[in-house]
Amino acid sequence: MIIHTPTTEAQACAVVKSVVENAVPLTLRGGGTRAGLGRPPQVASTLSSAGLTGITLYEPAEMVIAARAGTPLETVQETLAERGQMLPFEPMDHRPLFGSDGTPTIGAVAACNVSGPRRINAGAARDSLIGVRLVNGRGEMVKSGGRVMKNVTGLDLVKLVCGSYGTLGFLTEVTFRVLPKPAETATLQWRGLSDAQGVALLSKALGSPFEPMAAAHLPAGLGGEEALTLLRLENFPDSLRYRSGELALLLGEYGVPDRLEGEPMAALWRHIRDAAFFAGTQEAVWRLSVKPTDGPRAASAIAQMLPGARWFYDWGGGLVWLAAPAGSDAGSAAIRAALKPLGGHATLVRAPDAIRAAVAVFQPLSEPLMRVTVGIKKSFDPAGIFEPGRMYAGI
Repeated sequence: MIIHTPTTEAQACAVVKSVVENAVPLTLRGGGTRAGLGRPPQVASTLSSAGLTGITLYEPAEMVIAARAGTPLETVQETLAERGQMLPFEPMDHRPLFGSDGTPTIGAVAACNVSGPRRINAGAARDSLIGVRLVNGRGEMVKSGGRVMKNVTGLDLVKLVCGSYGTLGFLTEVTFRVLPKPAETATLQWRGLSDAQGVALLSKALGSPFEPMAAAHLPAGLGGEEALTLLRLENFPDSLRYRSGELALLLGEYGVPDRLEGEPMAALWRHIRDAAFFAGTQEAVWRLSVKPTDGPRAASAIAQMLPGARWFYDWGGGLVWLAAPAGSDAGSAAIRAALKPLGGHATLVRAPDAIRAAVAVFQPLSEPLMRVTVGIKKSFDPAGIFEPGRMYAGI
């Protein structure tokens, strides 16, 4: 495997021009912690962002930070924490799920639109990303966005590139909007509710004016012997006390909640964020996106077809993390059949390479959407050198 590690944007452009001339496709690499996402690469060369590091802009008063793509995510988070700020979207760490080493990078967060439990209130990584610099498939440097939210008209390349898994270009720098860290955080926890009851509680809470920042339900046997239904609140202490009390009253039909604080609470939410309940197993792992009230119905239908499946709910029930025996297709046929009448979609996050190469990892696209996808890919990457087949076979 040939690994190209440019230290400047000009060098990155030169590498891309060279591989285009020699028709040598590339896989893109940051810290290597998320290499298992998508279909397995079918290439012999890697373009790494490891040489592109460092924070290039940080204006705490403007709540904006920019960093080169290979900058460790931890470096960005520590820099923000020193000024009482944070990335709004609580990015997931895939290392527990994949058992991978390395250091997550800020560029990979943007490339894969990596978000966590706060997404339900603060939005995804895509919603906080306001600027990118990247090398396209012609070896040209492209800049889009900048230091404020409303600074462009026309096609929003920033949002288009975020979540494209490196298939449209090689990110060299990203700019994010940031937020102040909450002064205090607490979690209300209900025990022993069924999936349907837990999701109903979360829906009622999220429809209230009391602003939960995260909402999850863990069935019995996953987070403990009893099922746990969790609402996380953030803000100043007086606000937190008031909203906690009002939510407990509003949700009184479900019983009296416990209150979690400190490291035990933080550890539990890290497990939810990282789907760490499924770490260290041979199961295939899926992300199911559904209407929250359809989550329990989807999980029940899948369990009937895939005995031994396990799952939990994040984003108020709209995100179902599901682990199932890998089998010959990682449960793909059963899962997609169960979701079809509900209008949801499924993404295969973890499975052996042979399975990820054989089944649709991302939700299959309709013919019109596939034509649009192919057209976008060709406009950014005419020679098809970036991550061929990473998202869809043949693209």
